[in-house]
Order: sequence, then structure tokens, then C-alpha cells
Amino acid sequence: MFHTPDYYHNTSMRLSEVLDDIAVNENMVMKRRRAALLKETIDTITHRADGKQVTVYHLGSRSEGTTTQRLKSDIDILCSDNDNIVIQDWSEWTPGKHNHLMIQNETTPGYCLLQELRDDAPLPVPHEMGNYFVKDTSGRILCTNTIIDAAVFEGEQRQGPSAASAKPGFLASDAVIAFPCISWPKSSRAWLHQQEINIWPTAEMKRYATTTKCFVVGVGSKVSENAAFEWRISTSLAERCLMFNLNLTQIRCYILMKIILKTYINVENLDNESYISSFMCKTVLFYCIASKPTSVWKECNILNCLSFCIQTLKRCILEGNCPHFFDHENNLMAGKISTVVKRQLLERMSNLIPCNGILLFGIQIDNLGERLQIKLNMINEVHHDICQPNEYNMDITAGLSIFTVVDISRNHYELIHSTKDKSLEMKLKILLHILLHLTRYYRDGDKLEKTACRLLAPLYCTSIGSLIASQNIQINRTVSPQALTWLEAGQDSDVASSRLKQASIMYCTGDMERVAFILSHIEEQYNTEVTEPVCGCYNFHHTSFKRGFGQLCCQYDEAEVKYIAALCVRFFPAEVNCVPHELQYEMFRSTREDLLHRGGRDNDWMDCAVVDSLPYLYFLQYKAYGNLQRPEEQQQALNKLMWVFRKECNLGHRETALNLLGQCMEQENRPVDALQYYMLSLRHRERNNAAKIHICMCLANTIS
Repeated sequence: MFHTPDYYHNTSMRLSEVLDDIAVNENMVMKRRRAALLKETIDTITHRADGKQVTVYHLGSRSEGTTTQRLKSDIDILCSDNDNIVIQDWSEWTPGKHNHLMIQNETTPGYCLLQELRDDAPLPVPHEMGNYFVKDTSGRILCTNTIIDAAVFEGEQRQGPSAASAKPGFLASDAVIAFPCISWPKSSRAWLHQQEINIWPTAEMKRYATTTKCFVVGVGSKVSENAAFEWRISTSLAERCLMFNLNLTQIRCYILMKIILKTYINVENLDNESYISSFMCKTVLFYCIASKPTSVWKECNILNCLSFCIQTLKRCILEGNCPHFFDHENNLMAGKISTVVKRQLLERMSNLIPCNGILLFGIQIDNLGERLQIKLNMINEVHHDICQPNEYNMDITAGLSIFTVVDISRNHYELIHSTKDKSLEMKLKILLHILLHLTRYYRDGDKLEKTACRLLAPLYCTSIGSLIASQNIQINRTVSPQALTWLEAGQDSDVASSRLKQASIMYCTGDMERVAFILSHIEEQYNTEVTEPVCGCYNFHHTSFKRGFGQLCCQYDEAEVKYIAALCVRFFPAEVNCVPHELQYEMFRSTREDLLHRGGRDNDWMDCAVVDSLPYLYFLQYKAYGNLQRPEEQQQALNKLMWVFRKECNLGHRETALNLLGQCMEQENRPVDALQYYMLSLRHRERNNAAKIHICMCLANTIS
């Protein structure tokens, strides 16, 4: 393959050990993939339950397992709008769908035009139908890619084909709206049938690739005069198929390419723009794998493999051409690299060849350079912030687990929130329809779909029970057997939240003995050394994870994480009668001025009463024991509620819990302490905070 210096073998083996230490190993790659596949299944099932013909795919490095903890790869989401289909010829026209005829654009390979067709017959649309359609010189009505602007939410930006969002402390996400193709585009179809002497991709991989969908996404070529109504052809599912068939050395080479790219190539003085994308690196890797024997790609040879990939990337830059792996006519670098930038890139690439240990020593991402020097006995002192392998594994696994639980919570919230203007009867009808939908998926679905349904269903059972109970309490301050049956069915949602809703409902009926019994059981299940609070209301950033939680996440699979996670307890306005009056204030947290500062749809949860499970557990205990005339246990509950703020760093609704604690202090006739807690609450959330109401009421009561 190449002339191999003697030290390459040893450096390659030590480099492989370093990558294993930072969780680039088969176990963690598979964990990342399973988490991403489960999340896309949960998202798809939720959309379908809501009546939307959308299929969600989580693509890119996070779903492939080709990233590291510090590389901070984006979250790439492709939402296939299945009501809009793209056909290659008239025979594929489908009634009941919005059909678009693909017109391959020979001047810009990899892109196409979409001609609008009638919904009632396989015929062209004769005239424009709005701002998103134009007539070309041939009289065809074309769909412009600016139609995606209508789907970009507040707080997101249009970046190419996607609605991108990035907030401080969180990973960036790109959500791409795509139209599925009925069959593979002709330009890419040639790859499937071409006879090559290379053994990769294998015939089996190609056969599988033919079963995957292709898409078009709304973005034009940088070198096209007609970019506004061009659509890029995406073969992302076939690419994922190839990535899922890479061996560990090939995955590690790809990750190292991205790390080197971020460290040495895409840095500030190139106009802050990433001219060489990770997708180009992936394409280069595909060509390198296809051109070299499988026996080359092993851990003792990783440095040589990496050098070959870097050399191939440099050749692409030199020629100004990086051909798409499935459509060789599509140059991924077209229009992206000027002569000046090309010269700068080539200069930097020259410094990377030969790709040896010295180059890698300078990499700070995941402390890779320092770790490699330690492995090679070049330095003895270990830097204080270098995580041990088990810490890396726990941190990543815990993050993936939180990722799954948050998604369950958010999907449940979005569906319930969508019914906010419906009558109670209609709300219940919609929720029952959703549960019927989940039952069908569970009965007929694959393993991932069954897991997704088991995770989602209990939350909807609890919501149905709570809505019925709220109506019962309003009428006669009792809870019907029907409501209790639904609440019992939903108890398995997580460690505490659904049971706390049941306890809250019993509290509002005045059944304090039952409340105390339920809360006692919850407290037994809630291990404060292990259970992690999880908030799915907004982008809450976990500062760290409990060690016990991380250890159990490494042992559990994704479906079992609910036994060690506690969702926040969420009451929608229609459930107001299930909420103690102290918590009801949270539904009215926003003044007219505050509403102007909410920041869009991400803060719609503020219309609800939401509190973290653990402080709500102790608050309800305080209230129940007070009503039962058990002062000693009541004081213990109050002490535990105060303890939560000192020990629990991941409370998503800390300001709400502080407001509850303040009201407890008022009940204890300690108004000064109450005011201190309300002020502390305001420091956590300055606007849209019910603490303002409590401060006014506390001062008024004190004066009177």
C-alpha cells in the first residue's frame, strides 16, 4: 500500500487504544446508533398518531456513532413529508398525493427541478398557484425551494435546506424537510447497476441500498443561475447503509479526519467558514475503502489508512473536485472554494502529510494528543481534566438515556398541547385515538416500534385519567373509577411523575391518608443517589449526571431507563382541578409584558403548572402531613424540600419549587424566609415567574 515506517505499527496500536479510551469502540458505536434509531421511531410514531404523514430520520454522525464526546457533532434530522412525492415518470403518479415530476438538471448534477402535477389526474398544473411556484421558459409550473420557509419556526434560521437552531450550551440541530422519491433518480441509479472490480460496496449492500428511499431537499446549487427552484437529491439512507457496514478501523479513520479537520483546517482565518465538510470527508473515506483491500483496514494500520484518506482529500482540493459517491457527476466542491481559499487549504493540507504521531500530538479535542503521548511513554504526568475510559462511557451512556427520556416527554407534550383549544370530550377522543394508534404499532411493529410504544403509552394513560379526574373534582370533588383505572395504567411512565399526579388528584379530593400512602411508596422508589430528574419542557442543560445513574445506564437498555429517571410533573390548564392552589399560580405566571419575552413556541409550557418530581413529592408530603395533624413528619418533609435545593443540581423548574417552598414558609409564619425564597426564584427566572404574585401577596399579608 505505502512504504511503512517502523514506528507506524506501534503508534497505530497506541492510537487505537486512545480511541477506545474516548469511547470510540464497538459497544459505544452501537449504543449511539440504537439511541438515534429509537428516537426517530418515537418521533415518527408521534407524528403518525397526530395524523401527519411524516417519517423522521436521525442522520449524520450522532446516529452513525461516528463522533466523540468533545467533537460536538450536530443533530441532523430529516423529516420526510409523505403527502408530497416525487416521481420519475408519469406511470408513478399516485392518487391522493401531491405529485411532483422530477426533471433532472444536466447543468447542475445532483440537483433537479420539480414540476407541479395535478392531484386528480397525471397531468401538469396549467398555471401558478401562489408565491412558491414559477413558470419556466417551457411553460412548466415549477415548485421553488423557498417553500421550506413556511415551515421554519420562530427561533430557527434557514440554513440551506434546513431549519437550524443552536442555543448556548446545546448541540446545534438541523431539521430538513424532504419529499420522498418513488424510485431512485436516474443519475444515482446508475451506481446501483454498474459492474465494478471493487469488492466494496458488496452486492448485498447494493441490494439493500435499492430498498432505501431517496429524497429531494429544498436547496439549489451554489453555481446555478436557477438556485431558487432547484432541489438537491439526497441519498442519505443509502449512505447510512454504507456507514453501518464499516468496520471499527474505518469508523475511527472517519472520526480522526473530522477531528483533524476541526483542529487544523476549518479554523478562524478562513472567514470562519467550514469549506471542507464532514460529508466530503465521508465521501473521501468511501472512495478510499472502495480502492483498497479489506485486509488493509485494521487497527495496527490505522495511521497508514488515515494518511491515505488525508492524501486523497488533498488531491480533491487540488483538483477542485470531490465527486459524490453515488453520482460521480455531482462535484461536492463546486462553487465552494475560491482560488485564494484553495491555496490556503492546500498549504494547510501539506502540513498534515505525512500523517504521523507528531501531527496528532497537537490535537486537544478529547485530549487526544496528550493521551497518545502518555500511551507512547513520552510524558508521565496525566492532566487533571483527562477522563478515564469508564467515566467517558458513563457520561455518554447517561447522555443518550436522558436524550431518549426527554424525547418521550417532548413528544407527549406536543400532542397534548395541540389539543389546548379543544373541548374536553374532543381532547379525550384524540387521546384515545392516539392510544389505539400506539396499540396497533405495538401489535404489528418491529422491536424498536414496540419499545417506543411501551415508553409513550403510560404518559397518555395518565393524561386521560387526569383530564377525567379534573372534571370529576369540579362536579363533586370525587374521582370516578374510570379515572382511577387510567391513572393506574399510566403509573409505569417513570420513577415518580405519573404517581405524583395521582397523589395530587387525591390531595384535591381531600383523601389525605391515600395521598400519604402513595407518596410513601414514591419515596421508596426514588433513590436520590441514582434517580436523575429529566425536564422535557425546554432545552434544559444537565450540568452533570449522578454516578449511580451513569452506572445503571451502562447496564440498562434504552427501554429500562425510565426506572431511574423522574420526569417533571406537568398539569395542563384543562387539569387545573387536579392541582393544589399553591401550584395553580404557575398557570398564570406571565404578565402581558412577560408574554412579549417568552421567545416563541419553546416556552408554551409556561401556560402549564410544571414542577420537578422530587420537590413536588416533599411539598405534597408537607401539605398532607399538615392536614393529618402529623407535625413531626410535616417538618421532616419541609427539611427535605429545603435539602433538594442544596443537593439537586439538575432541577429544570427550580423557580417553581422555590415558589412552593416560599408558600410553605408563609404557612409556617416565616414571611422573611418566604420573601427570600421568592427573590431567589426571581434570580433563576426573571420573567414569566409567579414569584412576583407571591411577593405582592406576602407583603400585603404581612402589612395587614
